[in-house]
Amino acid sequence: MAQKYEDYWKITLEYSDINGERFIGTLKIIVNFIDKNKGKPFSPELFSKLQEEVNKIYPKVDMASVRKSINQFVKLGFVNFHLESYHEDVPRFLEAKTIKRRKLVFSKIVYTNSSFNSSVTKDSEKHEINFLIKTLEEVGKLSREDISALMTIKIEEINKGYLIEEELQKTKAESKKIKFLERKYNQAGHLNTILSRLDDLIFVQGYWMFREDALDQFGEYLRNRDHKRDYYLFRLYKNQLKEESAEKLGNIKCMLEKLEYPSLVASHLKPFILSNKKEAYDSNNGLLLSRNMDILVDLGYISFSDNGEILLSKELPKDVKEYLKGFSLDKDFLNNKRLQYLQYHRIKVFRS
Repeated sequence: MAQKYEDYWKITLEYSDINGERFIGTLKIIVNFIDKNKGKPFSPELFSKLQEEVNKIYPKVDMASVRKSINQFVKLGFVNFHLESYHEDVPRFLEAKTIKRRKLVFSKIVYTNSSFNSSVTKDSEKHEINFLIKTLEEVGKLSREDISALMTIKIEEINKGYLIEEELQKTKAESKKIKFLERKYNQAGHLNTILSRLDDLIFVQGYWMFREDALDQFGEYLRNRDHKRDYYLFRLYKNQLKEESAEKLGNIKCMLEKLEYPSLVASHLKPFILSNKKEAYDSNNGLLLSRNMDILVDLGYISFSDNGEILLSKELPKDVKEYLKGFSLDKDFLNNKRLQYLQYHRIKVFRS
């Protein structure tokens, strides 16, 4: 029996740090390639040449990963179908002198031109982020469960371009029935990552909101905590985790999988948005993890006991549980301060 095709918002990210050298460097290669080949008809051979150029500078394990690193820019709206052109604001993004300016340009490009079902070889006009933002304007706030429920919506069937509250709640109930978030937590994590890169959005008290609305509702809460990331302190925070990993594991590796991924994430046990300044940049509040493991920790699908044993949420699919059950944190990482943050994570974040 043929497997039933499931239609949902499919989004994967090869590089999640929009200020990172690989994100910006890969985009520059694509832009230069498009400029150099302007007027040439698209062909598989032309696409292969671009893949070779990207792989030469940023080599991957296989060409599928190279294609993924290129296609993410089509999905995000930076590059158009068939490499015909790039968004008019891409040069502004590449020339941005500050993180704030780059974030503003990123937000405009993604809002106006992104389409997750698109790729170099496939065109799409669904514009999921546009639909999501308009729904947020209508309902005021969106939880992570709301976000995952929206991923099941067939945008082309909603003429008004957004959902009202009643429709959202119905969609969320249907999404829970089919356990969508449990099965597609990875893609949901990528979508939440994109939202975290958009200007004027903030995740507070379990909801995505427009910053102004959040200030009206949680003004005192926000004023009492410094939620704006200090990028230099964050770099120091990540560097401390790298140093700890190298010291304990012999090289910079994922603290859980013990693998030397080319890109690792400085994860938080007590969420950054809920931490005061001291907690936010305390390396004991963090773990150096691969992207997949970071998403699982962030969304509460895994946690750890005081002896480092991995704890698995009942909401995880069986095959994922089977894969994860053998992992644990080395006792070398379990100092008294980190154990306090782990306790917070088990109580407040973990989906037991």
